[in-house]
Amino acid sequence: MAQSLELLLIQFLMPDNDARRQAEEQIRRLARDPQVVPALVHHLRTAKTPNVRQLAAVLLRKKITSHWPKLPPHAKASLKQALIDSITLDNSHLVRKASANVVSIIAKYAIPAGEWQELLPFLFQCSQSPQEEHREVALILFSSLTETIGTTFQSHLNDLQPILLKCLQDETSSKVRIAALKAVGSFIEYVNEGGDIVKMFRDFVPSILNVSRQCLANGDEDVASIAFEIFDELIESPAPLLGDSVRSIVQFSLEVSSNHDLEINIRQQAIQIISWLVKFKASFLKKNKLIVPILQVMCPLLTETANEDEESDLAADRSAAEVIDTMAINLPRHVFGPVLEFASVSFRHINPKFREAAVTSLGVVAEGCSEHFKDKLEECLKVVLEALKDQEQMVRGAASFALGQFAEHLQPEILSHYVTVLPCILNALEDPSDEVKEKSYYALAAFCEDMGEDILPYLEPLICRLVMSLQSIPRNLQETCMSAIGSVAAAAEQAFIPYAEKVLEMMKGFLVLTKDEDLCARARATEVVGIVAMAVGKTRMEAILPPFIEAAISGFGLDYSELREYTHGFFSNIAEILDDSFTQYLPHVVPLVFFSCNLDDGSAVDIDDADGADNGFSGVSSDDDTDDEPRVRNISVRTGVLDEKAAATQAIGFFALHTKSAYAPYLEESLKILIKHSGYFHEDVRLQAIISLKHILTAVRAIPAHPDILEKQKAVLDTIMSIYIKTMTEDDDKEVVAQACMSVADIVKDCGFAAVELYMSQLAEATLTLLRQESCCQQVESDGEDDGDIDHDEVLMDAVSDLLPAFAKVMRSYFDPLLAKLFDPLMKFAKSPHPPQDKTMVVATLAEVAQEMGAPISAYVDKIMPLALKELASSEATNRRNAAFCVGELCKNGGAAALRYYPDILQGLHRLFADSEPDLAVRDNAAGAIARMIMVQPQSIPLNQVLPVFINALPLKEDHEESMAVYSCLCNLLLSSHPQILAQVAEVIHVFAQVVVSPDESDEVKTIIGKAVSYLISSYGQQMQAILGALPPVHANALAAFASRR
Repeated sequence: MAQSLELLLIQFLMPDNDARRQAEEQIRRLARDPQVVPALVHHLRTAKTPNVRQLAAVLLRKKITSHWPKLPPHAKASLKQALIDSITLDNSHLVRKASANVVSIIAKYAIPAGEWQELLPFLFQCSQSPQEEHREVALILFSSLTETIGTTFQSHLNDLQPILLKCLQDETSSKVRIAALKAVGSFIEYVNEGGDIVKMFRDFVPSILNVSRQCLANGDEDVASIAFEIFDELIESPAPLLGDSVRSIVQFSLEVSSNHDLEINIRQQAIQIISWLVKFKASFLKKNKLIVPILQVMCPLLTETANEDEESDLAADRSAAEVIDTMAINLPRHVFGPVLEFASVSFRHINPKFREAAVTSLGVVAEGCSEHFKDKLEECLKVVLEALKDQEQMVRGAASFALGQFAEHLQPEILSHYVTVLPCILNALEDPSDEVKEKSYYALAAFCEDMGEDILPYLEPLICRLVMSLQSIPRNLQETCMSAIGSVAAAAEQAFIPYAEKVLEMMKGFLVLTKDEDLCARARATEVVGIVAMAVGKTRMEAILPPFIEAAISGFGLDYSELREYTHGFFSNIAEILDDSFTQYLPHVVPLVFFSCNLDDGSAVDIDDADGADNGFSGVSSDDDTDDEPRVRNISVRTGVLDEKAAATQAIGFFALHTKSAYAPYLEESLKILIKHSGYFHEDVRLQAIISLKHILTAVRAIPAHPDILEKQKAVLDTIMSIYIKTMTEDDDKEVVAQACMSVADIVKDCGFAAVELYMSQLAEATLTLLRQESCCQQVESDGEDDGDIDHDEVLMDAVSDLLPAFAKVMRSYFDPLLAKLFDPLMKFAKSPHPPQDKTMVVATLAEVAQEMGAPISAYVDKIMPLALKELASSEATNRRNAAFCVGELCKNGGAAALRYYPDILQGLHRLFADSEPDLAVRDNAAGAIARMIMVQPQSIPLNQVLPVFINALPLKEDHEESMAVYSCLCNLLLSSHPQILAQVAEVIHVFAQVVVSPDESDEVKTIIGKAVSYLISSYGQQMQAILGALPPVHANALAAFASRR
């Protein structure tokens, strides 16, 4: 075989395609025989031309997996020796590398079986050889062996570290330094969290940086990029591998990011490293004071103009904007000031690119820094609106983008500026640039969506403008224009009725489009129909819906993921407005959501085929290519399918929620899908699954009870609670975990203690884990101590804290043992350096717990009350409001333990009734606290001093949840003819008169007032006639009406 194979190898290397093809066929046939191995070994040893020797090695790599077990010992020994000789003696770099790849494949089987014990000692010896080629090939083999026997190296890492470090610092050979760099990168995934290993990798960083700088100086950018791949792995590793090297990595990344002489690819990698550090190591950046230096590089990058031949995704300005956005989300208080300063300076620059960068920077930080914008919104808005009139299109485009970001993320503060903002957006819709128009439609859509009744004065001109534009603008603008129409409809609600018919008629024209380029517009039109239906309601829509539903179903067959996604959203909306009348459509629409939920994920796998070492010889692969065992380098996912799955998962929940027991035929399959999606790889789908699971439970519980159904209900509850408990501690996304917490709180309150008693112990443990910040989603950073600068985790901790009142509501006094476990971890959020939002979260939670739990809260009064009293004087209105509610509930339920705090409480509350208190809701809650104190301990209150102040603050202005407590207090005093209240009757009746005509107050409250007034009339008729006669007739008649009720 050896002689014929030699001719075929030579023939394969000929330029003649026919000859090459014939050789390939015969080589493939011969390669099925195990005897091909010694034949190839022979040519690896003896062939005169390097190309033939390399081809022999490539073929060995491709076939050795299937033939190795069949080789006799002497053939194995011969092969191993031939490879060692090739690696150390062959003068061709490509042959040495090809042989090294064969070694890597054989080692996977030979080393665990004890058949090649001499390999690792040989490599260690090679790596310290005086010959450059030996050192290089040893390092190359270390790299490739990690793919096959990586775990074997774990016990050798301490021996390897000094060798790799020495090779990284090799002063005589750049090849060795580069090979060492690649080897270090290969070992990272096998690192554990042991202290020695962590120190080892931290020691590598300075040398990695030196090698990378040398490579960049020599133009070897591809090699330098390996350093960024290593840093990427270091950042994402669960082991704390970075340590104090963060500063030097940031410095190097910033140098590369800002170096205009380098290719955009390597600069993009450097910028990405900064982004990962911001996301995963934010506390380190704060600790090392690196935030401002990063912004000093990233903000100027926004002014960079991309080369025409660069892909837009790789443009430095775009990448920098993404980094600044990530920084704003993770480090808001540190980012806003420097970005505002950059924007203020750059906005006056003569270069339009700087002006564009100024408004872009404000737009990208709007989401993360929304809290910090509050005090500067007017100043920032002035800049953006002025930029909207700039003579340069790029500046106007950036301004319309920023305005859209403001509208989306700076709610509700931005809405108070609608008189200024709306006309500017409408003017921008007339801009000559389609780009500016498109972004302005987006801004209009974001701005209008939450305007509510404030939109009514603008409704007519807005709809007229949008409808007129929709008929004449290009297709891409039609899509964003329809989005704006949908937002206007959502805000206007019933006021949109006069325009609904016209808009729906226009949408029909889009719902028949079938060309690929038009399907995005069809998707948007489908969405608009659903939004308009929600706005105008079931009564006006139900009769005209069938043709729109038919169009939506037919569109589903057009094989366009975005259209399917919007179709699911449309049906979710229709289910919500039709409620149980949607049942008739279930047989048609449920199969559609099941189809989308069961779609292939569309993963695209990028195969790393041994660094391309075949060098053009890949055509000689044999029939069973699986032998090659290539390395999967990365996986990407088509986001269209992802969004479609999320929308379909959401639709399952809506269908179940609104059709309830009628959804029974689909429950089993739906539950299977939701169980699967609750563990889906992407958080968007998991989030919708977590929400929909609760709706499935609602549907199951609505099925009429009989023994089989009760068993089924119990099984479904058990499945769902198990998923939620697991999600709380094991899911890595805070929003998903928060939703699980909210769903648990709802289920506990809806189902009652008897249904959830089995799970309370596990729920308490999961809640404790979250309060201790030990759950998976809270373990973002692992490299050392936090710097003490803590931001309120609004997404997660507000949801976690809501669990405690939910537990207390169903357990009442039996919640005490669980509260004893949860109390101290919760109270830690009220201590420094936690922000004011954390403190008020604790106070509000404990107030609600006291309200639900009752008397056992008395054991905690001495720990809670000092915090609540301090919070009464907070500079934040929300904190004062929650503190007032808390002291009232502690007084109501705390018994004697609360009594000794009464003087301090009255003093703290008195400030909240003063003219200096600007927040009406705070005053309402202070009134609620006084009412509770009077009801439980009237003898401990100086009513002659308190009542005039208390009554003067009434009626309640904003927080009508306090109404029952406040007005019951007054009524009880009146019904008991308390002398202090009788002196205030005229003032009280004046308050009562306003309450009974208020649409914000409940009939229950008004009835209680009526009884008290009736009592006064019967007891003090003459005096009451005079008081009632002084009221406006409307008020007097309303009071009389409620007083006459029995």
